[in-house]
Amino acid sequence: MAAGNAAGGGAAAVLFLVLAVPSALLLVAGDDPYRFFTWTVTYGDIAPLGVKQQGILINGQFPGPQIEAVTNDNLIINVFNNLTEPFLLSWNGIQQRRNSFEDGVAGTTCPIPPGGNFTYILQVKDQIGTYFYFPSLAFHKAAGGFGGIRVLSRPMIPVPFPPPAADYTLLAGDWYKANHTDLKYMLDSGKALGFPDGLLINGRSWDGYTFDVQQGRTYRFRISNVGLSTSLNVRFQGHTMKLVEVEGSHTMQTAYSSLDVHLGQSYSVLLTADQPAYDYAVVVSTRFTSRIISTTAVLRYSGSAGKAPVPLPGGPTIQIDWSLNQARSIRWNLTASGPRPNPQGSYHYGMVTATRTIRLASSAATINGKQRYAVNGVSHVNPDTPLKIADYYKIAGVFSVGTISDSPSGGGGGAYLQTAVMGASYRDYVEVVFENPESEVQSWHIDGYAFWVVGMDGGEWSAASRQSYNLRDAVSRYTVQVYPNSWTAIYMPLDNVGMWNVRSESWARQYLGQQFYLRVWTPSTSWRDEYPIPKNALLCGRAAGRRTRPL
Repeated sequence: MAAGNAAGGGAAAVLFLVLAVPSALLLVAGDDPYRFFTWTVTYGDIAPLGVKQQGILINGQFPGPQIEAVTNDNLIINVFNNLTEPFLLSWNGIQQRRNSFEDGVAGTTCPIPPGGNFTYILQVKDQIGTYFYFPSLAFHKAAGGFGGIRVLSRPMIPVPFPPPAADYTLLAGDWYKANHTDLKYMLDSGKALGFPDGLLINGRSWDGYTFDVQQGRTYRFRISNVGLSTSLNVRFQGHTMKLVEVEGSHTMQTAYSSLDVHLGQSYSVLLTADQPAYDYAVVVSTRFTSRIISTTAVLRYSGSAGKAPVPLPGGPTIQIDWSLNQARSIRWNLTASGPRPNPQGSYHYGMVTATRTIRLASSAATINGKQRYAVNGVSHVNPDTPLKIADYYKIAGVFSVGTISDSPSGGGGGAYLQTAVMGASYRDYVEVVFENPESEVQSWHIDGYAFWVVGMDGGEWSAASRQSYNLRDAVSRYTVQVYPNSWTAIYMPLDNVGMWNVRSESWARQYLGQQFYLRVWTPSTSWRDEYPIPKNALLCGRAAGRRTRPL
């Protein structure tokens, strides 16, 4: 396991060069810097909750190495799969501009076979902020294989707060003591996972991880919920947090005593070490669960006199209104620069007329005697060939566009199995309404995009709900929660051609079908609109034996 002390941020050593790379890799902007990573993925024994289990390690680390990049950097990540089963990594929030082949999910990328390797060629084009990577196949995410991604602003781009004394990653999530193979078997057998056995912070349980601070200095904490099934609340004993960034957007700098972080979400907060020199607790607890479990890390002042003589901070438990009000309070900083020098608010998202409304309703269903989950009555099944690769080679019989409706099916809770692909046109501007008629919080992610969260409320959505939309300073992000018996609405410009996964971040739900693919299509074949298939792409299924492009 990786060392448990956060001094220095734990960034992986990388080779940072500005030079030409072999022509086999050239699918990214030649003027921007390259960062090279070589990762070996292995099994290894871990025991974060005191019970030995099979973990997935990257270069021997759990969690995996930190990626640190700057806007527009090219990331060349050579992944060697030393597991006994196929493996893929995906990059939560990295938009893969014009290049969904690199997205690393079952619908876009052929798995890396056991003993094989694949080099991802990514560019963090026009992005800043906090992201993470994770293993996307089978139920590997329950064994580790995830890590943080920081994308820093370019040196000449103003950032709306002074440089912090240190930049820490805080990966929080629920955890099960059972091996990922056993959890997968439970789901395949139609059984529920049950309640998590505990919570982890950076792969460690109670007081197992330490963040070092010095009195009077300010620190950035990048908080991500990398768990499988539960929303979390994060708080720092004796300290307040100032929110500064959400998933690539600079926010209004509001102070919070605690922060709800739903599945798949990421936040950046600033914390000033303005208390007497003690050890303080970083507390993470579950939200909206029948019983509340928690864990802690240590915020250790230099010269600490021991544990702080103040009580642990309590947090919200099942209160939905509290969380909804906090979510509405998070606003876009209209005057701050994003990845470019112009202000974020120079794009007036609320003044663009939506060309289409897509309504997506989640549901639970029993199909063939087993538990499944669905979107608009369709429970997604991955085909034998990645959808994007089948689309590129025009392989018939893999999928059909329009196999999922853009509105709920109605008529009860029935659902059916189908490879679900929704068609959409490049440069359309869509309104998407996530509808949650169920009694648990949902969390939705869209690959390839960020979107504006214009509204959320209880009850059923209707056209009249638009009167409550925030059309001025809603935050732009890539993962959004939908509260029980509620709806959440987003605006999204379809400016990224490709095959994009729209999924539940509740990992059992996405594994059992609550996901689909949005095919954003243009008849153009220009590289300005979409890159061709990578020269080094793995080909599998019905595409096996074909050629990519000449090296």
